[in-house]
Amino acid sequence: MINDVERVLLSEEQLAKRILEIGAEITADYAGKEILMIGVLRGAVLFMADLARAIKVPVAIDFMAVSSYGAGTSSSGVVRILKDLDENVEGKHVLVVEDIIDSGLTLNYLVDNLKSRQPASIKICTLLNKPDRRKVDVDIAYNGFTIPDHFVIGYGLDYAEKYRNLPFIGILKPEVYQD
Repeated sequence: MINDVERVLLSEEQLAKRILEIGAEITADYAGKEILMIGVLRGAVLFMADLARAIKVPVAIDFMAVSSYGAGTSSSGVVRILKDLDENVEGKHVLVVEDIIDSGLTLNYLVDNLKSRQPASIKICTLLNKPDRRKVDVDIAYNGFTIPDHFVIGYGLDYAEKYRNLPFIGILKPEVYQD
């Protein structure tokens, strides 16, 4: 598995440090409030778990699973909700937690869907941001790292359901995913 990594883009230490910083920002912004964190499955799970532990205000957790990739490496633009929320978001302060935002199409659809459910507020937190791939504007309140346009894996991010358990963010060798 490690042989498929071209190079480490973000180390385990860099990730841990930045997540603590984001947790402190969120704690300050939501002082006196409760947050409903909504993780976008499956990639955001590791980031969301570490982020939740770094936030010092009450946090509830729920998940949505959406798909716009299939087995490919780029978004199809067609979004399907595979798993909806268990919690009602009406009147709650919602923090959508993503692993990576590239085209923005999936997240734009998801945020519009959540806004229709009348939360008190909705903000986006992403570990990784790829603005070079953006097709729609996305208002990111909390951004971990802005990265170049590489296919990245590790720390929850996968290719064909592999590499999620790597403790760092790495660049996948192109020969692994190109035909």
